[in-house]
Amino acid sequence: MEPMRMMAGLCSEFLRGVVPDNPYGMNLRHLTASLDIFGHLSVTHRRPDYAIRDVMVGNRIVDVEAETVFETPFAGLVHFQKNIDRVQPPVLLVAPMSGHFSTLLRNTAKTLLQEHDVYITDWHNARDVQLRHGHFGFDEYIEHVLKFLEFLGERSHVLAVCQPATAVLAAVAIMSEDRNPLTPRSMTLMGGPIDTRYNPTDVNRLATSRDISWFDQHMIGVVPWRFAGAGRRVYPGFIQLSAFVAMNISKHVGAHFRQFRSLMEDDQAAANMHRAFYDEYLAVMDLPAEFYLETVKKIFMDHDLPLGKLKYYGRLVKPEAISETFLLTVEGERDDVCGVGQTAAALELCAKLPDALKRRHVQADAGHYGIFSGKRWEAEIYPLVRDVIQRSA
Repeated sequence: MEPMRMMAGLCSEFLRGVVPDNPYGMNLRHLTASLDIFGHLSVTHRRPDYAIRDVMVGNRIVDVEAETVFETPFAGLVHFQKNIDRVQPPVLLVAPMSGHFSTLLRNTAKTLLQEHDVYITDWHNARDVQLRHGHFGFDEYIEHVLKFLEFLGERSHVLAVCQPATAVLAAVAIMSEDRNPLTPRSMTLMGGPIDTRYNPTDVNRLATSRDISWFDQHMIGVVPWRFAGAGRRVYPGFIQLSAFVAMNISKHVGAHFRQFRSLMEDDQAAANMHRAFYDEYLAVMDLPAEFYLETVKKIFMDHDLPLGKLKYYGRLVKPEAISETFLLTVEGERDDVCGVGQTAAALELCAKLPDALKRRHVQADAGHYGIFSGKRWEAEIYPLVRDVIQRSA
């Protein structure tokens, strides 16, 4: 379809220039708007830019530069560097490896940057990772979180959004049991599947509707010869994107009808906002097949963590070992990806953590994305995160 989309885009640009002086203007506007929408419905595998150029710190604007400071074949650790004199608490923002790039959390990162030294996990597209770099499963994911936390050093903090909540809780449990001096001072888990038996959503029901062999047979592909990761088995990003769209099909159809009206009315501001959102939304990455399948099996099917069966390279993960790391859980009242109670289950699993170091927040009227991006995140949730970090710094 890509050649057709390119042609549609070129035709819409041409027609936009002739509409004002044409007697068939209304019909041409219909055609131009339709071609514009079709031309922009293009999936890309290129990571968008983080596009964080500056941020308000105190009463002044400071420049921000994103730099990869630690890297493996499967991920980079990106540091948003600011030229300021004051020392701010280091925060590791762990992004999900779930079909979209880590840039999906740019609003989360920019808000945190006002008062924190922010690092983010920048997961690589599996189709670009050569086979010689080997296996990447759930153990390797936890290992990456451990390495990144140790890179940040003492008195760090960690914030996990969605899927990595389980891996982050496991990493902190391992560091706590080992009495690692680099164990983070606080841990914030946002909309993450700690125990998916609570208020199961359509996502949870899908994961338990088939056995794991069905997922292996129907959801896994092989990277074609023309990419660096040729031969690697992956869960393709476009399949994940299709699942996301199908969950909220009426919302996406409505958004494109509104875009059609914006183009008809020449409302360029609204049209550009729509394009910016979908440019990000349609940028997808492939996941290593072993990581996807192990996640489905361990988290959604077998409930390894809440049942005390989760292992890290054969070692049992013990959340009860966490005794000093402040734990904040954040959930959205209308979250259709991770139901209320699934993330808060972490509070009960950390049985030896004093109540004074536990806090639960359920955000009213917030969906999944609303807890880490947008007005509710900035005005109501971020102040709680900031307070937890300050109390445990």
